[in-house]
This record gives sequence, structure tokens and C-alpha cells, in this order.
Amino acid sequence: MSHRTSESNIRPAPDQELVDVAEYVVNYKIDSQEAYETARYCLMDSLGCAFLALKYPECARHLGPIVPGTTVPNGARVPGTNYELDPVKAAFDIGALVRWLDFNDTWLAAEWGHPSDNLGAILAVADFLSRRGKPISMRDVFTWMIKAHEIQGVMALENSFNRVGLDHVVLVKLASAAVTTAMLGGTKQQILDALSQVWVDGQSLRTYRHAPNAGPRKSWAAGDATSRAVRLALMTMQGEIGYPSALTAKTWGFYDVSFQGNRFKFQRPYGSYVMEQILFKISFPAEFHSQTAVECAVKLHPQAEDRLGDIERIVLTTHESAIRIISKTGPLHNYADRDHCLQYMVAVGLIKGNLTADDYEDHAAADPRIDQLRNKMKVVEDPRYSREYHEPAKRSIANAVQVFFNDGTSTEKIEIEYPIGHRRRRAEGIPVLVAKFRDALASRFPDKQAKVILDLCQDTPRLERMPVREFMQLMVI
Repeated sequence: MSHRTSESNIRPAPDQELVDVAEYVVNYKIDSQEAYETARYCLMDSLGCAFLALKYPECARHLGPIVPGTTVPNGARVPGTNYELDPVKAAFDIGALVRWLDFNDTWLAAEWGHPSDNLGAILAVADFLSRRGKPISMRDVFTWMIKAHEIQGVMALENSFNRVGLDHVVLVKLASAAVTTAMLGGTKQQILDALSQVWVDGQSLRTYRHAPNAGPRKSWAAGDATSRAVRLALMTMQGEIGYPSALTAKTWGFYDVSFQGNRFKFQRPYGSYVMEQILFKISFPAEFHSQTAVECAVKLHPQAEDRLGDIERIVLTTHESAIRIISKTGPLHNYADRDHCLQYMVAVGLIKGNLTADDYEDHAAADPRIDQLRNKMKVVEDPRYSREYHEPAKRSIANAVQVFFNDGTSTEKIEIEYPIGHRRRRAEGIPVLVAKFRDALASRFPDKQAKVILDLCQDTPRLERMPVREFMQLMVI
């Protein structure tokens, strides 16, 4: 009898796509000062989004220990609250808070997403470890943020998960698992094992992001992904093995099961590109493909506000991704439906000259003028907008709005190609970002505490030196 092992049962070498991520996490040194400076603003912006979200009961009810009344001594803190939780639940809470209002940073490519969603995992694990004596500074947090942004963003450049019905939060899970395994002391092999677990997991469908099923899960899906990433990292560090051909295994791997047999494609190696290029949502809590459209509408508000009843039609010129994701007609059923409707957001901008999170609530949506304007809108694609959306040197998110009146007159056609949060408008955008953070702090903390946090976050050397546990303590209620 032969004891020779069948070739099909030989443990394969790990998929190269996993190896590349693990090697980047372990070996790549970030030397971009721009990336570190942008990471600091990203931290401020993300925490600001979290503080603003805390006033919404639908968000707040998801927070806290799974078993009410329990606590974890020296657990991970949730900024803006007094919760001390295990790092898995803390990652969920922080991730859900950052994402809830659709107001945190954005990355647009073949796949979309919000790389600051990874902050839920990074802050939770960093605080948990720091409180147990591991020397972790805020400079370290920025390093992990840059790497998580890069993993999620580079994967998204050429690989469209939405086209196979999967949600972009799979990339949050991937990036968070990679960096938190390393934060926990994982070796390159352990990072590979954790990454393989991510791909073996079933991935979230986009069902909850699209009509007729749009709903609030889209606001906590990223928190769910970060918490799962931390759970997989902890299991790996306890000795759980990985699955080296999780992507490429014939029949049973991710490519054959979920990606129509295609392999991932890559435009560039991992570095610090994504953090440097990240898009901030500064002015409006709105899905990013609509940011410039709302800005156009706000500019047109003075010309339209006294003539809303005389409008004959409104032409929205946009790019293909916006049409596919957020162009909606017919009834909008809830907050989540409205903040992903291009026409709704433009209508509010024309009516009010602004757009806030409160404008998606039921009482605001009851304004009959919104649907009256929506019904007069025509959405058209400009092929140049669609093309330049994908061009690496531009990455525009262009929209234009023009209003036509019954008497044959019209407004000018307002066109904006780059939102204020774009890298091309950094000098203009950063003061607005800081003001957004200041207002968010004021919504949650007493004046003195808010000032301490704001001053610290604008003092780069002092902030980078600070241990994570001390930083997190500043934001306890």
C-alpha cells in the first residue's frame, strides 16, 4: 500500500495577494510627512463625526456592553461616552459612531468605501493594549491608520465588489484584521492566517444600501466589520490556523465562489498614497458622489429660493457611479434611503441653502417642496465626468446643476469637479475641517474639556508623543 500523499492534499503556498499585504504591514516604513499630517486631520474628522452621531438615539442604542451593566476593567474606551468594553465590542461602537452620519472620509475608485472606518479597530485595540502596559503612542496610531487606509484603498482601485453584489466593508475587515494582528504582536505568518480568515468569512451583501431595502444597517456595517476583524485577530493570536489558498482554491476559494472566477488586479504597490489622497466630507453629511452636486445646489439657492414654484425642470449632470448608486425616483422610506438619494440632497440644498443630518429625518422629509423638486429633476451622465472619476491624476467627483423656470429663463449651469474635501482643495478645506471638529466637540463636552482636546489635536509633536491611554482618557464623559 502506498503512503504517498495525494498532490491535491498538499498544503499550498499562501496566495500572493495575502503575502503582499502581510509584508507591507510588517516591513514597510512610512516616511511621508504629508501622510502623517493627513492622518492627524483624519483622526480629528473621524472623532468629530463620532461625537455628532452620539445625539441620535438610533445610533446610541447600539452602544455599550452586549450584556447591560457589565464592564471590562481597564477595557477599551469609547470616545464621548463612559463605556469600558472588550476590544471587539469597542471596535463595533467606535466604528458605528464614526460611520453613522455618512460624514467621515471617503475613497472612490472601482470600489467605494470609507477608510477611517478602520479607526474603530485601531483605537479599540490600541487603548486596550496601552492600558495593559504596552507602549503605544498616538504616532503609532497614525502609522496604523496610514497602513489600514492603504490596504483598503489600493485594493479598491481596480476591484469592484459592488458589481458582484458584495459590500465594501469586506475591505474594512481586511485592513483592520491586518493591522490589529500586527498591533497584537502577530508575526507575518499570523497576519497571513488572519487575512485568510477574512476571505473565508461570508461577506456582507449590499442589500441594505439599495432601494427598496435601504436601511440603517449601512450605518453600522463598518462597525460590524471592524469588530469581526478584531475577533479574527484575537483568535489567530490564540493559535487559530489560516487557510493559505483562501482566495485561489479551485471551487471553494473566494475567487470562484464570490468573484466570478476573477483574480484581484492592482494598479500600484502599497505605500502611503491613499492617506495622502483621501477625500474628506467637510461641508455636508452626504454620500460622497453627491458632495459637489449639493455644493452646486447651495450656490444656486439664492437664485432659486423665491422661485421654487416657478421651476419647470432641474438638470443634474453627473458621473456613472453616482447614477448607479444614488440616483433614485419614487418614495424614500427612511433616513438611510434619503441620505443616498442624489435628487433629495440637491432639493434640500436648493430649498435651504444647506444640508445637515437633521434634513434626513422624517419631520424634515415631510416638507412637500422636496418631492415636488425631485419630480422635476433629470439626471444625465457626462462621459468626461465618468472618465476623470477614474483617472489617477484627477480622481474628480464632478457634478453640475442648472435650474430652468417656466418663463423660459434659467440659472447659470454651476459645475464643480472637486469637492472641498479633495486633495486639490486641501488649503481651502482644512480650516473648515477644524471648524467642523470644534463644533462637534462643543456638542458633547464642556467648554474647558473641548478646548483641551482641540488644542492638543493641533499640537502635532505633543499629540504624537502622547500614550494612547492618556489621549482616550481626555474623551471620557
